[in-house]
Amino acid sequence: MYVEHRTLTWTLMLLCLSGALCSPWKVEYLQQHICALKGSSVVIPCSFYYPDKQIVQSVLWGHERYNIYVGPFIFDSKAIDNSSRFQYIGNKVHNCSLKIYQVEHDDRGKYTFRFITNSPEGKWTGRAGSILKVVDLDVLVSGTTKEGANVNLTCTNSCDGGNLSSAFTWFKNGELTNEGPVLYLSNMSTTNSGNYTCSLKTHSGATSAVINVDVEYGPKNTSVSVRPSMEVDAGSNITLICSSRANPPVENYTWFKIDNDDIMAVGRQPVFIPGDDGQYLCSVSNKHGSQNSSIVTLKIKEFWPTFTRDVILIATVAVLLIVTTVIAVTRLNIKRTSAPEPDCDEDIQNANYVNLPVFDNNQSQEGNPYEETTAEVIYTTVDFDTKRKPNMEQQMVSHTGDDSVIYSTVCRNQPII
Repeated sequence: MYVEHRTLTWTLMLLCLSGALCSPWKVEYLQQHICALKGSSVVIPCSFYYPDKQIVQSVLWGHERYNIYVGPFIFDSKAIDNSSRFQYIGNKVHNCSLKIYQVEHDDRGKYTFRFITNSPEGKWTGRAGSILKVVDLDVLVSGTTKEGANVNLTCTNSCDGGNLSSAFTWFKNGELTNEGPVLYLSNMSTTNSGNYTCSLKTHSGATSAVINVDVEYGPKNTSVSVRPSMEVDAGSNITLICSSRANPPVENYTWFKIDNDDIMAVGRQPVFIPGDDGQYLCSVSNKHGSQNSSIVTLKIKEFWPTFTRDVILIATVAVLLIVTTVIAVTRLNIKRTSAPEPDCDEDIQNANYVNLPVFDNNQSQEGNPYEETTAEVIYTTVDFDTKRKPNMEQQMVSHTGDDSVIYSTVCRNQPII
């Protein structure tokens, strides 16, 4: 292609020199339509002509965003601060080619070349220009991104008309993973999920847009957690929480209660508060399938039997305490109200005896009263007892056959209150 353009250019130049077809002032754009990948480098080939004996003093490149005659220009040979992305690779004789580095989408559009010679009329602009198109590398996805399925990622360069002759590299999450125009993902699992890009091997800056591969799957690891525990007292709240891993996330939750051979649906939210004990499970589903949790058994301890047993136990203990207290108080009162029998046997060894003679009235008072007389003897016992409750009692004991003897026992006790 370039050889053909070059041949045509030399032919036109010969014709121009002969003065047959063209003016001596001219700019030729060898490619009027140019395609470039974003991030790559591109060259706009160009040639220019002018009358003999004139000297080119400056060359300029302009973009359609600005005036093609007065600028501002994206490149000016007399300027000092030209952008480093736009480089003039021609000369001031006939080559006016321009190279653009790291092409951006804003670089698209029409480019024109202008030159100025040393003659007063020596200014010329090639108004036809070259039109630059900037595109991205494209990635085509074929297949479904489901666990176990196969997916192919194809990197295409639209500037080549879909031609896959370019050398490509593949990246996953920024790391080089493969080379070639097609990336094959077989029997996919969650490990294949990630962000994929392809780029030209010769231009690492020419990179496709990010393609996110999100491997989808049905519910996994479905389970039920119980708060606070699977056995609580009556009146306490039990919360059942159903959890599962799925992509896309679980769409439907169903709670079931198992009663013998009957299975009843009792809830349709991820969190469920049962009203009674029994066996429960949850079932979850998304567009790729469903899964059931294992069965959990709840036990709610009845309040009233426990309460009744505790009440009976407490009442029994209370009755026993009351009966014991009554018996103790009764015994204490009996001891206080009963008069104790005098018991002087323990202190008999400490008793003092006094014998008092009793005389007969007819007996003579003269002489020795103890001689040849019959005396009546009175026995008296005095007992001091501090161990018993106050009491004084005298006992007069008459002995049969001897009325002349009187026995008296006196026990000292504490006063009766």
